[in-house]
Amino acid sequence: MSSLPSSSRPPSRPRRRSLLATAAGAVLLAGCTGSSGSGADAASRAADRARARAARDSAELAGRYAAVIAAHPGLAERLDPLRAEVLRHAAAFGGARAASPSVSPSGSARAAGPDDGSTADAVPAAEEEALALLAAAERKLADRRTAALADVPGELARLLASVAAAGAGHVYLLTEGDR
Repeated sequence: MSSLPSSSRPPSRPRRRSLLATAAGAVLLAGCTGSSGSGADAASRAADRARARAARDSAELAGRYAAVIAAHPGLAERLDPLRAEVLRHAAAFGGARAASPSVSPSGSARAAGPDDGSTADAVPAAEEEALALLAAAERKLADRRTAALADVPGELARLLASVAAAGAGHVYLLTEGDR
């Protein structure tokens, strides 16, 4: 019986290179896993921000409708259904549904497009100009929502598209309604 020659080395243990390669691989795997989760979280946060902005924009637009109605009570019958729909849009995006924002009949509230940077736009004294201002606000918001479709996930994109289409319908009703 011959025995295997004994080596002067201790029993086999991992070599330094093996340990380094394994550690590097683990770090890479952990990095990949963490980044995909972080990407999903980032996408979710971006969608939440887009949804909150859409709700805020709809609420502001409803306020503009209220300002025009307060300044021109004769337009209430024509504008109340559009304003009610805009409030439903705000609620669909998760915004609080306001019953009726307080607007003074002086017509000093803004009636320009959402986020247009102006702070002192008053409701025009002429009804046609007030309607044109509302139509411009609706058009601007519908265009912005359409442009955002590629940046949001499916269900939110469908909701944005639907609300943008409704806004385009409002533009038609505001500009062509009595012609």
